[in-house]
Amino acid sequence: MANIYDKRRIWKWAFLSVSLLLVLFFLYVSNNLVDDMSQQERARMEIWAEATKQLASAPVFTADPMSDVGSEVTPQSTTNIDFLLGIIEGNRNIPVLLVDANDNILQYRNFRLPEPVDSLAPFELSPTNAEFLQNKLNALRHTKNHIVINIDANTVQHLYYEDSTLLRRISFYPNIQLAVMVVFVLIVYFAVVTTKKAEQNKVWVGLSKETAHQLGTPISSLMAWVEMLEATGTDKEIVDDMNKDVRRLSKIAERFSKIGSKPEMELAFINESVTTSLDYMRARISKNVNLSINLLDEDRGVMLCPSLFEWVMENLAKNAVDAMQGKGSLSVTVTSNADRVFIDVTDTGKGISRKNFKNVFNPGFTTKSRGWGLGLTLAKRIIEEYHGGRIYVKTSEIGVGTTFRIEIPACR
Repeated sequence: MANIYDKRRIWKWAFLSVSLLLVLFFLYVSNNLVDDMSQQERARMEIWAEATKQLASAPVFTADPMSDVGSEVTPQSTTNIDFLLGIIEGNRNIPVLLVDANDNILQYRNFRLPEPVDSLAPFELSPTNAEFLQNKLNALRHTKNHIVINIDANTVQHLYYEDSTLLRRISFYPNIQLAVMVVFVLIVYFAVVTTKKAEQNKVWVGLSKETAHQLGTPISSLMAWVEMLEATGTDKEIVDDMNKDVRRLSKIAERFSKIGSKPEMELAFINESVTTSLDYMRARISKNVNLSINLLDEDRGVMLCPSLFEWVMENLAKNAVDAMQGKGSLSVTVTSNADRVFIDVTDTGKGISRKNFKNVFNPGFTTKSRGWGLGLTLAKRIIEEYHGGRIYVKTSEIGVGTTFRIEIPACR
């Protein structure tokens, strides 16, 4: 049975590894797409800068009305200017700032200014808009989105630009994609875990109730036979031994019936409960096992279902004896703090590997050649679901021994 959980662990890590590789692949593709778009936008801005340079360098036609001499404007020069203006006007989605060598703003495009711009004087900025553009310029100076435009030997302009809205949205896409994938995996995981837990609860309830029901009839019959034997004068010692076994079976049936439903809790004292639980095992374990019990100096009250708590203690003690192969030391120590009591069950057995600290509580997990692997599973359910506590492997070392710890809320 232990191999089932080893395989499950391998499949879990394989699934996580494949998921991680897929995420990395999607992030790689998305980042490459963002880089390609960023390079394309820079190429557009370089063309825009070159158009600005050519337009600034173009000859200006002047004519003296008193003179017959003037510059001739050819259709070709007009076409070139129109083409350059078309390039500049064609940028409708990339915010740009054109400044001179002294950082005076010469031109701006595609910025959402805080105040409306006068359509009759678009380059006359209000103080608020001027401050907004200046802040943009200060921020863009620290980015790579900067192109130097050498108009002539004495004139230099600088073009700063922001990423377009489309590029900014796409740059967020990998993060959004990762978040969506994580949320989706978590939802699926919790849905599967919740469904599995609900199914397990139904199985436990059905199994427990059916077991209690099946035990009820033969136990009643045995009780009648014991009474008949006693009435017919059978040896009293034999009848008493049979009666003990019948009462034991009756207690087991009671435990199964309580596993199938929420048991009633009652106030008990931890020292007394631990001692009572181990008295049954003390008479049934090998004489080669040294059983020691260390209790609280001052007993503490706890809310327990005594029959189920005794079952847990008996399971832990029996597992410890099996781990020691009937020879060694078994100690039970009770301690407490302000809110909880702690019960440590320590053996000198073969130990548990760290990878199986949690697996030992899984249904069917066992290292015995004969065993169902349900004892610790039931113990975990009893302590955690019914008593609001915890049970776990506190320490363990191969060839040295193991300590199981039970934590239960204490009454104040």
